[in-house]
Amino acid sequence: MNNYSLTLNAASENGTILKVDLLQVKKAALILRAVNHKLRQEILKLIDELGKVTVTELYVKLRLEQSVASQHLAILRKAGFVKTIRDGKFIYYSVNMARMQDLNKFVEQLLN
Repeated sequence: MNNYSLTLNAASENGTILKVDLLQVKKAALILRAVNHKLRQEILKLIDELGKVTVTELYVKLRLEQSVASQHLAILRKAGFVKTIRDGKFIYYSVNMARMQDLNKFVEQLLN
């Protein structure tokens, strides 16, 4: 076993070997963690309600420091939960609904 994979000999008749990519598991955990945060959930809800927002609108409405809002938006953007559109000097954030639907399907599969 190295730091990036876990190899298991499945207890089955055909002797299947199962290799788990731990780097992929870690990436998936970071994506789940991105949305499993109260403030980021509030940010997503506000963006959804407004359709699209700038970081300025976001930190004013949520009464946050600009740096805090930017850090949380960066986490959501990296995980793919928000999209950005540049219009001149402004960057607008919107919810990536396809990604949210994928998350919902994944969680349902994981829990069933």
